[in-house]
Amino acid sequence: MTAFPSAFDTDFFRSALGRFATGVTVVVGPDKDHPGRAVGLTVSSFNSVSLDPPLVLWSLARHSRSLPHFLHGAGYVIHVLSASQLAVAKRFAWGEQADRFRDHPLTASPHGLPMLDDERCSAWFECKPYACHEAGDHLIFIGEVTHCGRSAHQPLIYHAGDFDLTPTQG
Repeated sequence: MTAFPSAFDTDFFRSALGRFATGVTVVVGPDKDHPGRAVGLTVSSFNSVSLDPPLVLWSLARHSRSLPHFLHGAGYVIHVLSASQLAVAKRFAWGEQADRFRDHPLTASPHGLPMLDDERCSAWFECKPYACHEAGDHLIFIGEVTHCGRSAHQPLIYHAGDFDLTPTQG
């Protein structure tokens, strides 16, 4: 049974959703199969949920090869990318995991999770798993924020199916 009538135009729906500008994040967590390694991907579905407790959410397609690492992992770090990190967004959006981290240093979050060692991020959120919900062809991950940081860097934007630099204020 499909959630949409057969006449529903999913390409048009995707295009309509693309009219909503959103920030760009890279989510990084431990590789469950190779201790000491990390997995990461570009995500634009990040959002706040609650201040008390501090909760955020993001979603991941069920067919993603990264899914098992986040579904069964101890946590993850969400990096809000800045306008100067367009290359990072593209690198983590496609290709093999090993290539995503090549020549990109990692450090450890306060609780020892892998995170990008990149001071250009607009913000970062270290999260422990709080809940995971099935929603159509995606899973929604809700993380409880244990630590976070921020900078004055303007965020990178995703709009109409492409990355965009944050408009400057005149």
